[in-house]
Amino acid sequence: MATLGFYHGFIHRAIKEMDIQHEDNILDLGCGTGRNACIMAKYLSDHGNITGMDISPVMEKQFRKKCAKHQNVDFLRQRIDLPFDLSERFDKILISFVIHGFPHEVRLAVLKNVYKHLKPGGAFFMLDYAEFDMNAMPLLHRLIFKKIECQYAFDFIERDWKQILANHHFNGFEEFFFVKSYIRLLKAQKENYSQSFGTSEERV
Repeated sequence: MATLGFYHGFIHRAIKEMDIQHEDNILDLGCGTGRNACIMAKYLSDHGNITGMDISPVMEKQFRKKCAKHQNVDFLRQRIDLPFDLSERFDKILISFVIHGFPHEVRLAVLKNVYKHLKPGGAFFMLDYAEFDMNAMPLLHRLIFKKIECQYAFDFIERDWKQILANHHFNGFEEFFFVKSYIRLLKAQKENYSQSFGTSEERV
């Protein structure tokens, strides 16, 4: 409902904009049922890989069933908002309609995990709500958004996510909009040199 029924259409277009290469190693955070992973897998050769990560055993069961035919797609049950180390680095990381549902301090913890697990120059893709003024939405859309979304979504759409990501040492931003520009795929690249996190993101 939040995507006004357009999810099936724009998710394929959004994943196409990720420019997935045949040998990419991709991490799908909060992967859910594996729908996105299965779409991404179509762009990979046998030398590419996708790791889906989610904490829910229900999602794991659905993910493994849905992606069973893809030998290069695997699932890891793990919280994405607590520190973890997979001992590998990824070319691309996707998080789709997950991060808006967290308190902001938890979102920042997720971003630290993203930065840690990307290769230098690797790309982070955040598919979620764009920044917009909810009061300027058509009445029906506004009522739907207020009815079904959690309290944290209202905070999410008001924040400058390019600035937040810049504070986390990302750059090279690109944006792709869907569903009357209410949905955005935001691409950010990890800087090509190692740099520790400062505290500037806490002020955003």
